[in-house]
Amino acid sequence: MTGELSKEVMLALVEALPVDVTFVDNDDRIRYYSKSEIFKHKPSEIGLKVQDCHSEKSRKKVSQILDDFKNNKNDFVEYWIDKDNRKILIRYLAVRSKSGDYLGCLEVDQDITEIQKMKGEKRLLQNNAENV
Repeated sequence: MTGELSKEVMLALVEALPVDVTFVDNDDRIRYYSKSEIFKHKPSEIGLKVQDCHSEKSRKKVSQILDDFKNNKNDFVEYWIDKDNRKILIRYLAVRSKSGDYLGCLEVDQDITEIQKMKGEKRLLQNNAENV
């Protein structure tokens, strides 16, 4: 890690990201979520087991992913789904201390519908009219 940020700046930075972020601690409890535009969270979910916030059908898979992270069998899982005519990319990332201890799981959800439509390239100095 390089540099230093205040808690206020770090939270604002996370909220500015074009993704939804959820942190689940090493006891599988939801401890934080950002703006929550893709999967609507409720404040009452903070402290709940993440498995209890998933459908019966997906709970076993969520538990398996977290167990694999805890047992150092994996550090990253991604999959994508169709939701409300949008393509959603879901990534689970193991969060570990500098010494390698499992601290929890970061879930990053991103609507990639528009990203999938990109063709060619758009350079920084081009305005939008040039890319039509």
